[in-house]
Amino acid sequence: MEPYKKIANLLWETSSSNHASTAKLDIMPKNVNKLLVANRGEIALRVVRTAREMGIPTVAVYAEQDRHAQYVQMADDAYLLSGDTYKDTYLNEDLLIDILQRSGADAVHPGYGFLSEVASFAQKVLDAGATWVGPNPKALVDLGDKITARRVATFAKVPPVPGISQSISDMRLLLDFAHTHGYPLMLKRTDGGGGRGITLVHNDDELRGFYMNHDALQGGDLDEYFVERFIDKGRHVETQCGRDSHGNFTVYSTRDCSVQRRNQKLVEEAPAPFLSDGVLEQLETYSRRLFEAVDYIGLGTCEFMVTEQGKVYFLEVNPRLQVEHTVSEEVCGLDLVREQLTIANGGELTVDHPLRGHSFELRLTCEDPAKNLAPSSGTLTSLKWPSGPGIRVDSGVVEGDTISPKFDSMMGKLVVTASDRAAAVARVRRALAELEVQGVPTPASLFEQIFNDDEFTAEHGVAYDVSTKWLERKYLNKEASSTKGGQPASMAGASGAKEAEQKESSETFVIEVNNHRVSLTVPSDIVANLTGGAKARDAKRAIQPLRGQGLHHVEKKQQGNNGQSGVIASPMQAVVTRINVAEGQDVAKGDLLVVLESMKMENYVYAPVKGTVTKIFVGPAAGIEAGETLMTIDVNGASKAADGKPATDGNMETKTEGGAK
Repeated sequence: MEPYKKIANLLWETSSSNHASTAKLDIMPKNVNKLLVANRGEIALRVVRTAREMGIPTVAVYAEQDRHAQYVQMADDAYLLSGDTYKDTYLNEDLLIDILQRSGADAVHPGYGFLSEVASFAQKVLDAGATWVGPNPKALVDLGDKITARRVATFAKVPPVPGISQSISDMRLLLDFAHTHGYPLMLKRTDGGGGRGITLVHNDDELRGFYMNHDALQGGDLDEYFVERFIDKGRHVETQCGRDSHGNFTVYSTRDCSVQRRNQKLVEEAPAPFLSDGVLEQLETYSRRLFEAVDYIGLGTCEFMVTEQGKVYFLEVNPRLQVEHTVSEEVCGLDLVREQLTIANGGELTVDHPLRGHSFELRLTCEDPAKNLAPSSGTLTSLKWPSGPGIRVDSGVVEGDTISPKFDSMMGKLVVTASDRAAAVARVRRALAELEVQGVPTPASLFEQIFNDDEFTAEHGVAYDVSTKWLERKYLNKEASSTKGGQPASMAGASGAKEAEQKESSETFVIEVNNHRVSLTVPSDIVANLTGGAKARDAKRAIQPLRGQGLHHVEKKQQGNNGQSGVIASPMQAVVTRINVAEGQDVAKGDLLVVLESMKMENYVYAPVKGTVTKIFVGPAAGIEAGETLMTIDVNGASKAADGKPATDGNMETKTEGGAK
């Protein structure tokens, strides 16, 4: 046994008579001797850092593109995930279990995202005899489907947002609900989350259009949606909760996450400000009921909508740690990853954690405020984070990294804490003045506006007046993206699109180590350096994909337009989630062709003209680039312009969800 393990075990044995004090010692948990971190990027780095402080060796997993990432270098051990898609790498449950067994790890921390809410993976970890750092698989099942979660809430006497707690399949039922409760309505995917899977409809026509485009009789996914009333002037308020196996429950802090775009959080703060004692008491009571109803063990977040009148409605439970956990940590004074590991090991959570001060988290993303915060891309030519009292930076990028908007363009989190809200606002202003980012657009200028807006800061005698649509309505100067904020789908060819990112290449050698035959894979730039190749002279630092960045690098298909067929090209970098037509199928103008997902938004690509689908070039789960050909349509001459060229009057709508992560 390694010396550190002997010391840790000895300390545990000698202190076992005092269980309460043992839980507080900075030693390795009793049953977690080696921790597999089943995630990547800043998330994995966050877990590795805490594990190192606790004396727990860590095992990192990485795809080829993450070979040089900071979390890989910091972990005690690391294993390559062969493949170039999420399905083959970070979402490959069986491969991760194999690495768990090969590495000798006896616990798995899934981070947040990826497999953190997947019950099948949690069960496989338990079946392998390892500790799962998270709630039990049954709780994941009960809370993972939003319809089931609504039923759990009703059982626990926690009122959900008014809606229909079953899959929608009857148009008459939808119309009856709409006419009873009024528009707008939110049509939500049962498995949606993080700003995906929600469509906002404003009238009967939009409702009928949604129904037709998702009709199960047409091979759609209507049975995967349910309906809720849209609360216009509501605040998105959360409770960061924990419950251990001894029955202890606590709310580490409340959070307000109402500053959103595309129904995804941009600014979060703790504790949630300007709430009455009655509302705060309700939030804690409801959260406790939800956790006890499913025998929840671990950390999680209960999300609520708080109306102008102080009515509290249940939205969902996120059975994991979330991005914005940082502000809760700052005001409760605890390391929440440490709390997770303690609970998973059978210890007791920290109940006594009086709140201290106020904290803001600003998500620094590669998004352009001048373009309605549209995801962008580029290379970080300069990056200087602020510092000084009350400043915390959680980041997974450095200068020279290339940023892609493929899924999540977040570069880091700027966390600012002070003695009270007013002091924290002033400190944010100072921090933003120190922040320097060049090479890519960021919301920094927008943050400056927000933190100088009296409606947000509640200064100069102005009352706090922020709701979930406040940012979009006041600053983005466009109709909220939850309605029709998409870009038009193009009938032009993809020839003008920029070149696709190229996957980092490598070479494989067979070598013997102590007479043990092994395969050694080496990045090509290292080979070039060792051999003096020409490539070494021009070698650049390897691109580090961000959290959620797509790993499926494909060459763009340059499909020409033969004058008979119109080319439907992707308007953005995205992942194909559904193909709604088949080759040879006749389509009318406005028919749904393809559903894309980018930045956690669902993007609908509609037929711009009447015609026949001649060729489909992509399939579900495929990663695609902006301008890449999705399919071609024979327009039968009906949509040709006078010069014989295909029309370009396409339409693509963006549909988003309201429950941000």
